[in-house]
Amino acid sequence: MDELTKTIVTRGDLAHLALFLWASGASAVLVWTLRELAAANKRFNDFVQEIATLNQLFSRRDKQ
Repeated sequence: MDELTKTIVTRGDLAHLALFLWASGASAVLVWTLRELAAANKRFNDFVQEIATLNQLFSRRDKQ
């Protein structure tokens, strides 16, 4: 056990340690979720851009 954990255990602050670990885990999940959301948003934006490009290509072809 590292020194911080020993100190917490000897002082009887296990609830604080558990709360800290829970909060750290929840924060990590939030960061991961936001990264995934940003990546999904970029993929969707790329898809919409490709659809717009195809629409422009087909509209030019129809005018000719």
